[in-house]
Order: sequence, then structure tokens, then C-alpha cells
Amino acid sequence: MSTGSAWSPGMPEKPVEAILAFDFGLRRIGIAAGDTLTGTAAPRGAALVSSAGPDWPAIAREIDALKPRRLIVGAPYNVDGTPGALAPAARRFANELERRFKLPVSMVDERWSSLEAGTALKAQRAGGGRRRIQREDVDSAAAAVILERWLAGESGDTLKRQKTCGPDRAARTNYGPT
Repeated sequence: MSTGSAWSPGMPEKPVEAILAFDFGLRRIGIAAGDTLTGTAAPRGAALVSSAGPDWPAIAREIDALKPRRLIVGAPYNVDGTPGALAPAARRFANELERRFKLPVSMVDERWSSLEAGTALKAQRAGGGRRRIQREDVDSAAAAVILERWLAGESGDTLKRQKTCGPDRAARTNYGPT
């Protein structure tokens, strides 16, 4: 006998949703795609960030190409669970995604995602399966880790409108209206 929430005849089917995830950074934003059917995620590339903010046209191209139903943004936390230095800027980026694309946005704890992604990429390279690892590879692989966490059930904090700012560089960077 099966337990859990498996689908059975007569039950309405859950719609398959495409999801995009972002690993926010001040130089690059890693992007990954996945879906609720397979529960897996794959790196898609990275959008550059300049002094004017993220490359919104590159992000829009990914959203237009994949037509996701939801967006996920990694929430930077410190090891002790307190918000990291990039948390205010990441939240502003998430708010701007929601404003521009009119899609629900959730934030998921991204602690250790870059380390986990880098370790996996190094293992692939050691096995002869990869070329030299670029920073954007790690950023996009970290976005895939973040998305897989969300798909595995780590509840994301659905955005609530809140203004965040601080004296750090991230808070002074223009990612759109706050």
C-alpha cells in the first residue's frame, strides 16, 4: 500500500508548472529552470549585473522562452540564520521580478548552494565531463540547487511588499524601485 500524496485515478491532476530560479549576486545572477513534474532543475546561464542593475532583457528572454508559472530567488542567510549582507538587495531584486513579470516570486534559503554547486561541478570536471569551470557556471548551478530545494518542499517565503535598505554596497545598487 502506498502512502503520501500520490496521484490516483479520479483525483484531479496537478498542473505541471515550469519554474525559473535565480541565484542573486552583484556581478552575475545565475539562472536555472525546472518543473514540478520531474522535480529536477538545470542551469540556464547567467545574467550580468552592471552599475545600472541586472540585465533585465536577458532575464526577460529566459522568462519569455520558458513561460514559467513561478519564480524563485535565493535568500542569502548567514550560517547562524540571520539575513546576509546581500539580503536587502536580493529582496529588492525579487520584488522587481514580481513587478516586471507579474509572476509569483518565492525566496528560498540559499545557504551553501554555491559551495554545493561548485563541488558538483568539480566532480564532473574530474570525471572528464566538463570543461574548465567558469564563475557563471557556478552561479547557474547554484540557482539549480536553490530550485531543487524548492521543488523538494523547502517552503519559500512568498514575497510580501517590504522596503529594505542598508549602508552596504548591495543596498546602494539600483535593482529597480523599492
